[in-house]
Amino acid sequence: MTNFDWSRIFNFTDFAELLPLVQNSLIAGALLGLVGGLIGIFVVKRDMSFAVHGISELSFAGAAFALLFGANVIAGSITGSLVAALLIGALGNKAKDRNSIIAVLMPAGLGAGILALALYEGRASNKFGLLTGQIIAVDDPQLIWLIAICAAVILTLLLIWRPLNFASVDPEVAAARGVSTRALSIVFMLLLGLAVAASVQVVGALLVLSLLVTPAAAAVRVAASPLMATLLSVAFALVAVLGGILLALGGGLPISPYVTTISFLIYLICRLIEWGRRGA
Repeated sequence: MTNFDWSRIFNFTDFAELLPLVQNSLIAGALLGLVGGLIGIFVVKRDMSFAVHGISELSFAGAAFALLFGANVIAGSITGSLVAALLIGALGNKAKDRNSIIAVLMPAGLGAGILALALYEGRASNKFGLLTGQIIAVDDPQLIWLIAICAAVILTLLLIWRPLNFASVDPEVAAARGVSTRALSIVFMLLLGLAVAASVQVVGALLVLSLLVTPAAAAVRVAASPLMATLLSVAFALVAVLGGILLALGGGLPISPYVTTISFLIYLICRLIEWGRRGA
């Protein structure tokens, strides 16, 4: 029986020399951590974790077809995400209907994306990166796209924060008070679609939940107030994505296994803290 070579997972030889290679990825990761932490709070409040996965599948399909036809991959990813977000937002007003629509979209998007990748004859790393992320995946044009997307999501989210929070906590009372809950729902879905499309570029389509759901789910377990939950969600997302990028650089492996592991450990620790408080 051979001993496992841990250097395949954690290897910090020449780490300082390799660090400049992921400068763009670190900037993108910081932006995505901020976006994921902010929007994830509403994903958890509105019980829409399943929607993130559904949108990511169509985002993957859009990116895969863009790769196949030589188009802009981010533009393809955004197109797929927005199509999914509009369909879910417009047709899935009730949770039961929304989950049914997502369950239909997920295999359709995944199947279409796999078909496009099977037909693509370029580098295998490009195919693999769409699913699981890549350590050096963000060039200068992509970084500009990501900055623009993240800025749009953050600014819009801040503008609608109060009514969206109201509608997320108690939609019936919000509607009775004159809040346009349906319009807010569609706007939120579009913002979620953009956030998913941006996240897919770094962590991949299959494990985007680790950035847009897990940090927020962990934060609400230990936070004493909505403000603290938001701050913790952002902090947890930043630790997960930036830590994942740095660890992936040492191991030379895809980013997503590291990001998901860090996110899960944070969530596990928060659950243990919650259980400890209840037992005290």
